[in-house]
Amino acid sequence: MHKYCLIVNPLAGRGSALKAIPEIETFLNALGLDYDIILTEYPGHAIQLAKDAGSNGYQTVVAVGGDGTANEVINGLMQAAKAGNLSANLAVLPTGRGNDFSFGMGTPQDLEAACNILAGAKTRKIDIGWVRGGDYPEGRYFGNGVGIGFDTIVGFEAAKLPKFINGIPAYLIAAVKTIFLYFHAPLLRIVLDDETIEQTCLLVSLMNGRRMGGSFMFAPDSEQDDGLLNLCIVEGISRKEVLNLFPKVMSGTQSEHPATKMPQSQHVTITALSGSLPVHADGETICEAGTELEVSILKQQLQMICG
Repeated sequence: MHKYCLIVNPLAGRGSALKAIPEIETFLNALGLDYDIILTEYPGHAIQLAKDAGSNGYQTVVAVGGDGTANEVINGLMQAAKAGNLSANLAVLPTGRGNDFSFGMGTPQDLEAACNILAGAKTRKIDIGWVRGGDYPEGRYFGNGVGIGFDTIVGFEAAKLPKFINGIPAYLIAAVKTIFLYFHAPLLRIVLDDETIEQTCLLVSLMNGRRMGGSFMFAPDSEQDDGLLNLCIVEGISRKEVLNLFPKVMSGTQSEHPATKMPQSQHVTITALSGSLPVHADGETICEAGTELEVSILKQQLQMICG
C-alpha cells in the first residue's frame, strides 16, 4: 500500500501548520490513506527526514507548511537523488504564509482539495533550481525561486511583523516599508546563456514557480518542466515608480513597464559591481550582503503529486 510521510513544521505559518493537523487527519482518514506524521524539531530537520524517507518505506513525502518547509523537503529528496537513493515522490499541503511554491506547481490551496489529490498519487516531473553563493558555497536547491534585492528585504521585514499580521497583508506592509529602507539599487552584472546585462537593479527574481510574497507574480508565464529560469529584472527607479509598478507585478503585467526585463536562461551568474546582494531562495536566507551568485535550473528532477 502507498505510504505517505507527512513532515510538519510546527512553526510554519506562525503555528498554522501545527493547528491544521487534526483537520488533515480527518481528511486523510476519510480517504483511507496510510500515513505517518512527523514534526520537525529544529531548522534543517526536514532535510534529513526527506532524505531518509525512501529507505524508511515511504513512497511520498508531504511537506506540511509553507515555502520554507517545502524547500527543506526538496533539499532532502535531491540529496537522496544525488546519492542514487531517490524512491519517494514530493507533495505539499499548503499551511504556511505565502505558499508560493505549491501555488506555482498547481497544488490546490484549499486544504481538503490538496488532501484529495494525494489519494490519486498522480505525479508529474518538475524542474528544481540550484543556487550557490553567500552562506552556501556548496550550493542549495530550491523549488520556487531566488530573489535578490528589494523582495529579499521585503521578506526580512515581513518576518519582523507581529504574529497577527500574516499572509498577503504582511508582505504588502513590508513592501511599503522597504521602499523607505532599501533604495540604493546596486550595479550588477547578470550573465545569461546568450547575453550579459550590466545595470543598476532594484530587484532580480529568478523563478521556477510563478509567484513570490503571496501576491507578486514575478513569472506569470513560467513552466515548471521546461528547464528554464524565468527572470524578472527591475532597474533602479524612483519610489513613485515603484508604487506604480506594484499593481503590475501583482497582476503579472510588469513586462509593460519600461524598467522591467523578463528574459529566460538555464544558467545565470550575478556579480555586484557596486553595492551588495541580499538573497533568498524560497524565503530562506542565502546571504544578507553577498557579492556573487550562481543559479541554475535542473530539468525534471522530482516527481510531484499536484493538481
